[in-house]
Amino acid sequence: MHTYLDRIIAMTLKELKQLLRDPMLLLIIAYFFTADVYMAGSGINLNLRNAAVMVIDNDHSAASRELIYRFRLPYFHFQGEVTGKTQAEDLLNKGKILAVLDIPENFQQHLLQGQATAVQLQVDSSNTVLGTLASAYATQITADFGQDFVTSRLGLTNTETAALPIIENRFRVLYNPNQVDGWFMSISELLTVITLLSMLLPAAAAVREKERGTIEQLAVSPLSSLQILLPKVISMGLVILLGVAVCLFCIIIPLFHLPVKGSFGLFFSVTALYVFTTSGIGLFIATISKSMAQMTMLGIMLLMPILLLSGAWTPPEAMPSAMRMGMTISPLYYYNEMSYAILLKGAGIEIVWDSLLGLSVLGLVFFNFGVWRFRRQFG
Repeated sequence: MHTYLDRIIAMTLKELKQLLRDPMLLLIIAYFFTADVYMAGSGINLNLRNAAVMVIDNDHSAASRELIYRFRLPYFHFQGEVTGKTQAEDLLNKGKILAVLDIPENFQQHLLQGQATAVQLQVDSSNTVLGTLASAYATQITADFGQDFVTSRLGLTNTETAALPIIENRFRVLYNPNQVDGWFMSISELLTVITLLSMLLPAAAAVREKERGTIEQLAVSPLSSLQILLPKVISMGLVILLGVAVCLFCIIIPLFHLPVKGSFGLFFSVTALYVFTTSGIGLFIATISKSMAQMTMLGIMLLMPILLLSGAWTPPEAMPSAMRMGMTISPLYYYNEMSYAILLKGAGIEIVWDSLLGLSVLGLVFFNFGVWRFRRQFG
């Protein structure tokens, strides 16, 4: 047993020394855990901001000007008036603006007479997220305008308005009360980086042995398949855990002011298990790749479904049943569930145990499959 562990430690040190001799790879790893996460957290906004909007005002009344004034920052950025629908559609087609507000003739007159009137909003929905947000904000703006106009028309005071029976919608935003996009995006990018590196780094270490012709020497040595592959996972896992620590304590927490509610020990333990799980996928990639280029392309090919089935961007309830079944074999799905629960909700192992169990099962299956493939190829 002592000799067995000595061999694993010696091979792990060998892998770390090889990594330290590759400054470009170290630079890439450092970039992913620092600049990449920072840009994702600070540069991506999931809310509507400064959406360019122009107006076709066919009424030019006080009421139309009041409605136009409400399409203002921070959600909308009023860009001026266009003369007709042809010019408006041309601007929409060219992507110069996001929306056009079309106010009909006699808009104010119809309102004063108590007649129903409608305004039209043409939205560029080539980006469905922005289009949906613009429609939702515009609906809220016009509804508030209509309510305020009716209240003013009836001559109701603020006291009388407050006395009217209304349905009040009260809600609480938990875990991210200010809805800071940087919290979600920085964590999401960190988890993506961990997934990418934990797949590609062990695979790259194994493929490098193939390209240099040393894998055959290791295969005929007294080392077992596990003693050859496990040190690659351990060494790269240690590097990834170090990168996660740097990212959390030097980027996410100080720059985005993320209030970590849960246990760092539990988060790093879950991360170590996740690295072990996805490393099994990387080892499988290494056994079927003949070069670094093949390994990289296969890694990217497998990375995309793992990300899409993680539940980070589309909730499981919105997916087709076949896609929801596919999420059960995506390790990132379980890791996402646990990471956000631990970091933002302060969840303990008594809450995340089911996801932890699912990730553990996948880890054993993936890693053993990778070792079996290696043993079959070089055994």
